[in-house]
Amino acid sequence: MFWYHANTKHSYNSVRTNPNQMDWADQPTTYKNYPELYRRTKIDLDDEEDNFLYHIAGISAKKTYPNGEYYLRINPSAGALYPNELYFQARGVEGKEDGVYHYEVSTASLTLLHPLQGTEGLEPYFGYETAMQGYMFLVSAVYYRSSWKYKNRAFRYCLLDAGHLLGSIEAAALLKEETVRICYGIEREKLNRMFGFEDREWFLSAAVMAQAVKNSFVAPLEFELPYVDASKTFEKNPLIEQAYEESSTLKGCQIQKHAPVFTYNRTKLQETLLHRRSQRGFNAEAISKGQFNYIIDAIHQPVLSDCDEDISIYMVLNRVLDMPLGLYKDGKYIKHGDFARHAGYLSLEQYSLSEQGAVAFFITSKSQNYQALYQKAGIIGHRLYVASLYLGVGCSGIGAYYDDEVNEFVENDEMVLYALAIGN
Repeated sequence: MFWYHANTKHSYNSVRTNPNQMDWADQPTTYKNYPELYRRTKIDLDDEEDNFLYHIAGISAKKTYPNGEYYLRINPSAGALYPNELYFQARGVEGKEDGVYHYEVSTASLTLLHPLQGTEGLEPYFGYETAMQGYMFLVSAVYYRSSWKYKNRAFRYCLLDAGHLLGSIEAAALLKEETVRICYGIEREKLNRMFGFEDREWFLSAAVMAQAVKNSFVAPLEFELPYVDASKTFEKNPLIEQAYEESSTLKGCQIQKHAPVFTYNRTKLQETLLHRRSQRGFNAEAISKGQFNYIIDAIHQPVLSDCDEDISIYMVLNRVLDMPLGLYKDGKYIKHGDFARHAGYLSLEQYSLSEQGAVAFFITSKSQNYQALYQKAGIIGHRLYVASLYLGVGCSGIGAYYDDEVNEFVENDEMVLYALAIGN
């Protein structure tokens, strides 16, 4: 997968000689809606389970511009393109018929795709031999929603945004005081075929918030859903399709058995999730050392998963009270200096973010399981959003940066996955 990453790097010259040209007439929709023949129920925010699901991917704000209205969701997305869809199996959940559902964002509804009968279920496609009581989520990517704007680099954004959606599941689960296990070892090919995606949508990952039912047996659920267009317009991208296919087989995965530990107040966390926004600029104000340490502890918590890839987190401290300026790696001080201006330049010259912010982050990895490592970067990014905003500190994700120049600055040859900035 290093070939795909190398072929989608940004440089000072590439962004000037090969700018993205968007055809607004072909702009894809960001919503997937199944036909009316499927049974759907509106989300009731007074219902505990519906309220939990809403805090994963619900619409939380509307912005009006001269060219139209834009609806923002609880989970962030590059360019507000939202290339990911959320599906889940519910078994033994109060108020929910046992079945497989699609979360319909546009109408805040749950669409029942297939009711469970007898001992059948999706568990075997997740690697489970027994029935699992609770939620089993599936995250997909409708890649043209992103490639319409970001071209070949779009697969990176699909994976990062999927990581944010997984992180959103993790955060919402804290409202129920439950933990989430991320699963990458799912039977993608079989599931893609069952859900009728026809190579325009793919499953990337899963998240399990369920407990095994003792002495139970589960048979693989078999169904074939008809194709439902999730973007309305489409242009095939062979490079992205090859990248997905080649990165779908996992190799040499490490299993992370330790669950993260967070110290959020439940009521305050719920307000944080509902009012999450991406900061579009900072005021060059400092944050406290206590705020910094709280945020860093949150993002370095383990990610409970079946394929835990090694990630490096570099931090450029611009304005943290009582801490020296410079470059840090995983919390350790490695290089002295005022690098604020350079961090802004590296972030595709978004100086109002990485220069004016209190801390700029660059996440890198040299691991081999591309889908898993990239989505982990998105999960870490989402944790950064949640922890920062919980403390009243702004956060912004930056998916575009000068790849090789970031490597030169942090002095490694790893793949650069994500840049973010926090501040006031």
